[in-house]
Amino acid sequence: MMPVPQFLFALSLGFGGVIWAVQASHAQSAPPCAPRATVVEALSERYGESRQSIGMSADNMVVEVYASRETGSWSLVITRPDGLSCLAVTGNGFEVLAEAAQKGDPA
Repeated sequence: MMPVPQFLFALSLGFGGVIWAVQASHAQSAPPCAPRATVVEALSERYGESRQSIGMSADNMVVEVYASRETGSWSLVITRPDGLSCLAVTGNGFEVLAEAAQKGDPA
């Protein structure tokens, strides 16, 4: 099992990659953004999604995964420091996993 500081560092790199990808794709098309309460309400009412995980990026953005365990739909929401939330990506096939990182596993 990876020590907690290394795990948190690896996790922050992963979130940083997501943020970079979102910002890079922003040049092509802007993701749908709205006040956080509006985004959360829409995900709940339209798709039955609730928050499944949360993290903080190195540049103070909150990264959340919303999902429906019934339908498997999921959404990645990034909230900027000014409170504006953007829907970064959505998908299907959400599953809850409780896997421990294996020794030597880069994740």
